[in-house]
Amino acid sequence: MKKILSVFTFIVIIINLSAQTTEIEENLKKQSSDSLDGWKTSGLISLNLTQVSLTNWSAGGENSFSVNGILSLVTNYKKGNSTWDNYLDLAYGVLQQGNSGVRKTDDKIDFTSKYGQKAFKNWYYAALVNFKSQMTAGYSYPDDSTKISTFLAPGYLLGAMGMDYKPSNVFSLFISPITMKMTLVRDQNLANAGAYGVTPAEFDSFGTVLSKGETSRTEYGGYLRALFKKDIMKNINLQTKLELFSNYTEKPGNIDVNWEVLVVMKVNKYISATISTQLLYDHDVDITIDTNGDGIIDSIGPRTQIKEILGVGLSYKF
Repeated sequence: MKKILSVFTFIVIIINLSAQTTEIEENLKKQSSDSLDGWKTSGLISLNLTQVSLTNWSAGGENSFSVNGILSLVTNYKKGNSTWDNYLDLAYGVLQQGNSGVRKTDDKIDFTSKYGQKAFKNWYYAALVNFKSQMTAGYSYPDDSTKISTFLAPGYLLGAMGMDYKPSNVFSLFISPITMKMTLVRDQNLANAGAYGVTPAEFDSFGTVLSKGETSRTEYGGYLRALFKKDIMKNINLQTKLELFSNYTEKPGNIDVNWEVLVVMKVNKYISATISTQLLYDHDVDITIDTNGDGIIDSIGPRTQIKEILGVGLSYKF
């Protein structure tokens, strides 16, 4: 009888311990699930400096100094089936070479805010707002007197509604069949010239403005945005973004393309090398070509635009 009571007591103890363990596991799982909710913030700050100083250098050359900065911030909020993702990318760079003045080499403002409500599995009903522009005036060097861009000239404001596919934290795909894209040209001289696809001004035979050029242009179409961000190797992070837009009502086959790539290679906590590339194509943006460099424009029309920046300097990633 004592043996039976001892076995029974042992079984009861085991059951109680098992129940307690199961309860602890469930509490931990619940806490882990709850911890996914709330705000999550990450970012990258990078400052790259380059200097060349020559004194009585027989091989020739010019003194130069350049600085380029990058700020990339990501703030995400999640609660239950709702998500809110915010992205801010800022970049600015200048160069001073020889006796020439300071020239801009990079200038970018890119802000995106996206709200999603879970539909099923990894798909969300989503709405997105994107704004792009630059901070200061830009010139077509060596001509530093004719302004070709400035803040909100151009500026791009895009609003879209569609579906967002988020299978993991490293990849997302937003597809929108309902998109409005507005091009802003808040510089009247550029607007009068019809820059960036807005309706130009009307002039008489003496060059007098009869009606001013429009300072905005609205398009309606479809939009796709793919984002990938991951550490592809130890101390090497890859971020890439692809944006496509097609105007339904005007030449829908001429798709606007924006493809950006940022590779960050860490040397240590505060020193890294960055490679930044951007490919742009917009059928409404005309690029002038001077083949011989004689100041005479040989052709004008839409062209594929490519920018590449390589830098080594200070950085902080959080």
